[in-house]
Amino acid sequence: MAQHIEVVVIGGGYAGVMAANRLTKQDGVTVTLINPRPRFVHRVRLHEWVGGTGDAVVDYGEVLGERVRVVTDTVSRIDAAGRGVALASGGTVGYDYLVYAVGSGSALPQVPGAAEFGHPLATMEEADRLRTALDAAPATAGVTVVGAGPTGIEIAAELAGTGRGVTLLCGGPLGPYLHPRGRRSVAGRLAGLGVTVLDGPGSRVTEVFRDGVRLADGRWIPGGVTVWTAGFGVPDLAVRSGLSTDAEGRLLTDETLTSVDDPRIVGAGDSAAPSDVALRMSCQAAIPLGARAADTVLSRIAGERPAPLVQAFAAQCVSLGRDDGIFQFARRDDVALWLHLAGRSGAKVKKIVCEGIIKHLAGEAEKPGSYRLHRMPGNARHRQLLRAGNDGMPSRRTAERAS
Repeated sequence: MAQHIEVVVIGGGYAGVMAANRLTKQDGVTVTLINPRPRFVHRVRLHEWVGGTGDAVVDYGEVLGERVRVVTDTVSRIDAAGRGVALASGGTVGYDYLVYAVGSGSALPQVPGAAEFGHPLATMEEADRLRTALDAAPATAGVTVVGAGPTGIEIAAELAGTGRGVTLLCGGPLGPYLHPRGRRSVAGRLAGLGVTVLDGPGSRVTEVFRDGVRLADGRWIPGGVTVWTAGFGVPDLAVRSGLSTDAEGRLLTDETLTSVDDPRIVGAGDSAAPSDVALRMSCQAAIPLGARAADTVLSRIAGERPAPLVQAFAAQCVSLGRDDGIFQFARRDDVALWLHLAGRSGAKVKKIVCEGIIKHLAGEAEKPGSYRLHRMPGNARHRQLLRAGNDGMPSRRTAERAS
């Protein structure tokens, strides 16, 4: 290459790590990954960390290539005009291209008392605080889990497996994504673990207190610890930086994941909104999006036209304790099928998936450019929505993160 290229990746999660590794396949490209934590957080295992049955952090040396420079800091603002990012600790880092992969976190609760007495579970810091709260609570204190997407189901099953009395408040159906057959399977396993499941509109939480919650139908549910898993949102970095976003703060991009404001800024993962059509928050989407973002940057460096996004889904898998789980098969357009694996088979596949995530990242670190799943045939419904608009797609703020 005739010139040296500096690429900054903001965010060291699934999308950011994949993008950073892939970018190193091009000689003359220096990659700097900026992340607030010094270690990689394996988010799909946070419930195991809280329950004391597994770890949820991995050294970056295991998943990042040697050519990726890691800066442990937080980006406070992006200066698109000046091609630099301001760090919370002071100073700036310049770039020629920027990959925006800041991920997602807990949505700001709108329910009275939820922010004060609820314990979210979207980041390592939140998981640490929840684990501390559980350790401080008497073993006989009940746990109330608000939200019955994958995160809520997994933490409810995990804590019930430790002997805790757990009540799962769905605020609607149990496992909204699941096929009815899969939902019945999950309900049976939760019942076997002793989890009390309250579903339907009357189970929506209207107020949270230190010792319990009030439901929409007036019921009072006592509890020593309340776990809040009802929804995820994205950081407001793009908004604060004056970049175009959707209503929920995700960076607006075209189908090559390029910002609609600046061809040198590319989005990836939960924090990007390609053509304003939402994709399910998941590592299943984030890793391919990270690879696609890197390919877009490398194409622009080479003076080539980037390829458009191709996104396909295959399943959703949910842990139900250490020895049980469900692997819910899905169509490419992310609609659940009747087919699923349950019990020990579901747990085994879930374990393989979790281990496979790290293998994908480590494999790309060892051999940049080797990952190819983002080139699988996409789904027809995504293309239809691009032509017709995004009506009917779920909001990411209310959508559950899942593996």
